[in-house]
Amino acid sequence: MKFINELKNFLGFKNSKPKEISLKISTPLSDFVNDEVLPGLNFSSNYFWSSFENILDKFSKRNIELLVKREELQGLIDQWHLDTRDSGFKLEEYKEFLTKIGYLVPRSKDFSITTRDVDPEIRKIAGPQLVVPVMNARFALNATNARWGSLYDALYGTDIIDEEEGAQREGGYNPIRGEKVIAFAKDFLDETIPLNNGKYKDVINFEFINSKLSLTLIDKSKTSLKDDNQYIGYMDKGSGAYGLLFKNNNLHFEIQIDSSHPIGQDDPAGIKDILMESAITTIQDCEDSVAAVDAEDKIIVYRNWLGLMKGNLKRSFDKNGKFITRELNPDRKYLLKNGKMILLPGRSLLLVRNVGHLMTNPAIKDKNGNEVPEGIMDAFFTTCISIHDIIGNGVYKNSKTKSIYIVKPKMHGPEEVQFSCDLFEEIEKVFSLPLNTIKIGIMDEERRTTLNLKECIEVAKERVIFINTGFLDRTGDEIHTSMEAGPMVPKADMKNEEWIKAYENWNVDIGLETGFLGNAQIGKGMWPMPDEMLEMYKTKTVHPLAGANCAWVPSPTAATLHAIHYHQIFVKNEQEKLLKREKANLDDLLKIPCIKEDKFPSKEDIQDELENNAQGILGYVVRWVDQGIGCSKVPDINNVGLMEDRATCRISSQHIANWLHHNLCTEKEVINVMKKMAVIVDRQNKHDVDYKNMSPSFDGIAFKAACDLAIKGKYQPSGYTEPILHKMRLRRK
Repeated sequence: MKFINELKNFLGFKNSKPKEISLKISTPLSDFVNDEVLPGLNFSSNYFWSSFENILDKFSKRNIELLVKREELQGLIDQWHLDTRDSGFKLEEYKEFLTKIGYLVPRSKDFSITTRDVDPEIRKIAGPQLVVPVMNARFALNATNARWGSLYDALYGTDIIDEEEGAQREGGYNPIRGEKVIAFAKDFLDETIPLNNGKYKDVINFEFINSKLSLTLIDKSKTSLKDDNQYIGYMDKGSGAYGLLFKNNNLHFEIQIDSSHPIGQDDPAGIKDILMESAITTIQDCEDSVAAVDAEDKIIVYRNWLGLMKGNLKRSFDKNGKFITRELNPDRKYLLKNGKMILLPGRSLLLVRNVGHLMTNPAIKDKNGNEVPEGIMDAFFTTCISIHDIIGNGVYKNSKTKSIYIVKPKMHGPEEVQFSCDLFEEIEKVFSLPLNTIKIGIMDEERRTTLNLKECIEVAKERVIFINTGFLDRTGDEIHTSMEAGPMVPKADMKNEEWIKAYENWNVDIGLETGFLGNAQIGKGMWPMPDEMLEMYKTKTVHPLAGANCAWVPSPTAATLHAIHYHQIFVKNEQEKLLKREKANLDDLLKIPCIKEDKFPSKEDIQDELENNAQGILGYVVRWVDQGIGCSKVPDINNVGLMEDRATCRISSQHIANWLHHNLCTEKEVINVMKKMAVIVDRQNKHDVDYKNMSPSFDGIAFKAACDLAIKGKYQPSGYTEPILHKMRLRRK
């Protein structure tokens, strides 16, 4: 035994002196750590759990104090609005008050972030970003593999291609629709890698002459690229099939040539598809898009993250009568023009979103029998699991710079960002990781973070790799923070308010001001309608034009289509332009979106708004509570499928709570609307065999949860939905 211990020490095996651990750990979770997480790492079980307990001892009290401060500040803000209601809102007095109570902190001097060892997917490549519930292994794999996607398939299967003149999607392959797809794709080539003369629809052959790409047109004339540097290399696929690799705005795509393929054989040049580099990064989500309320659920979350880090995650399933096994894609190998080989990543660079500071989880209880803070638990567990990637235990590499990317949501101001950074540093010490190995993505989705964004970035300037805007959570917090200020404008009108325009610009301005250009991501929020791809294609250019070098999309297909925008717009150039514009104004951010007296809604308008909000809440909550589904495509009142998660639920519940508080409606009216919409939601889910109707009894746990979210919304911490949802889901389980 002595020899074994000496050998372990020699090899760097972390094994503290045996310590009695006071934690009460769920047996399945303990088994998972011992049997699956720790093998291959230089840490004993005792070292893991004793270190985790030490972390809890050091950070749990501070975690609680930060949550208490949130409530104290909210109480002071509520009282200020009550005290000043009769005298009217005065911006300068409001700003002075927020400064006095520490809600607004002193402004930082100019600085630039200094984060090191950041992968190029974050530093240099602008493109789509996916957010996916890591709890669903199939979805997690699909998203990770969405680094490359078929443009032909994305066009054919969506409404970007119309169904006029016999181009219907239904049934088998429709050659009329196929022609429209090909025409669109070749227009894309004309725009992205233009020829010196001619169009791609007239190309009949590709060949290589002196390391340059030469193309033959239908009239037998020769042409070439306007920019020869856009052609990168070649992939031989055998039997006369090959791929031509191109690069534009730091993004790749591959023209796939195969004259024997059913599509390629009808193409003059033998083109069968265009493979697009699509989801450059993916956030594997432990938070808003999952329903993880206990040890059983957290094991699923962590096991899937472990499978991604080790590269062995697989899922087998039946699809249209075929048994399919999905696993991670390998890297892609190309022969460059200079004769050297290059490997391009076959998978998205993965970030992991931990939960925020609010919730605890019963999977582990401390020595006093208290549930441990779930955010601390997530940071410790996801970091430990990520070490498999860092030390090369995996089949593939995620981070080639040996970094761990944790996106941290729902932080309120610089103190809470500092807390996360301090926690990360302590975890790095535990696992002998170099300082700042753990990078932080700061989600700008809480009002106190927005107003103090520069100061939030400053405390994390050696770790930060990401900021973004999130309209829904941010609006939820806007409503909750200013609950006593008055009734808020309808949701549909919120995007036209001054504060949100300032918020979107402010985030970009602060990011660029603090050195994000060429170093970190500035993100924009989710496209919420996964079936409305034509509308997305028409409108989502606004995000790269606004300076966002990543923007959220709801599916791999959407990522492939959104990638087109990053070929059309070189974000680096846009960011350089935006550096010179007039900066967003703090005063505009502080303008509260209350209904103006001359625009007060009618009784019919109020009813419509309540029904719209209730529909979204019920459609989401019933699946969350009854089935443990954390992210759903929920039909709205007009049967348009919308992606719903806890953020969308937060804004809808807070909006009802606000109107209820200001007597635009009554509790009885809210309950009646909930009952009315529950009947509709039941009908919309009639084909789901696992669905449990809410009507006509209206006495189920899910229905009660939905009602509580609205009626008790004013009293939920920061307006969050998690306390009620977790409580009801645990009761349902």
